[in-house]
Amino acid sequence: MPKRYAPVSGLESPRFAGIRTFARLPYVRDLDGVDVAIVGVPFDTGVTYRVGARFGPAAVREMSAMLRTYHPSLDVDVYEVLSVIDYGDLPVVPGYIEDSYERIESGLRPLFDRDIVPLVIGGDHSITLAELRAVARRYGPVGFVQFDSHTDTWDEYWGKKYTHGTPFRRAVEEGLIDTRRAIQVGMRGSLYGPEDLDQSRALGFEVWTTDDMRRTGLGAVSEAIRRRLGRGPVFVSFDIDFLDPAYAPGTGTPEVGGFTTREAQELLRGLVGVDVVAADVVEVLPAHDVSGITALAAGNVLFELLAVLAVNRRTSTVT
Repeated sequence: MPKRYAPVSGLESPRFAGIRTFARLPYVRDLDGVDVAIVGVPFDTGVTYRVGARFGPAAVREMSAMLRTYHPSLDVDVYEVLSVIDYGDLPVVPGYIEDSYERIESGLRPLFDRDIVPLVIGGDHSITLAELRAVARRYGPVGFVQFDSHTDTWDEYWGKKYTHGTPFRRAVEEGLIDTRRAIQVGMRGSLYGPEDLDQSRALGFEVWTTDDMRRTGLGAVSEAIRRRLGRGPVFVSFDIDFLDPAYAPGTGTPEVGGFTTREAQELLRGLVGVDVVAADVVEVLPAHDVSGITALAAGNVLFELLAVLAVNRRTSTVT
């Protein structure tokens, strides 16, 4: 019988006990029998304002202990369908972004070689470029949905091309994203000028600001996301500052007027049927968190993604 990895039950062992892994999953480096791997990338020297997201993976793991196995809204027991592990953290080089990119990409390669879906905990948003390089090596240019308050398509900061504000311009330039199947949702906050949004559109992204989303409604936004992504492999990137600072104060560049955790859940559940091959949750900064609510939100974003993957797998097995 093939291996199947699942969390330790809170009915068998108290949730405050044991070494912290995501959702109390086993820490495993053997990839046999694995469908999904939780991967930490504790790198934050791509930030332009507040550092500290290097501690994000540890904080999210700590606050994920209360996550159980069954998702009632999607009616799926995640670990009856998926074999999931915590793969630990990938090696990075603090202060050296391009060296870290090489290590992140090579660290993810064994997962993609086995068609294992990585769910990455950042770290700042600069790491997503390395992830996309690894994804594109396996799948070619992929569809892309970004939940964020910033487009992260600026050309440079202080003459530097690699920061957490530039990864998706670089990704388009490198041919990692199929921009015909790419969408950014949640953009808000003050800008340097109108060109800040126009530059994303010029690169080929469909862009939904928070104002657009409020006027249209989340149901219509979910439909627009699915329509834009279409068929084929998709990368999902969730910057925790998509949420309003009331729900996610622990982040590097907070913007007011954002979304609730409940609204984020609704949008993520709208990804059922989308071929998600990799995803990340980034920019959790524990030093500015309040009672761990940002890390708790990030852990639940990952659980929503796991549930989507489980429903998709169950449906494909049935059909």
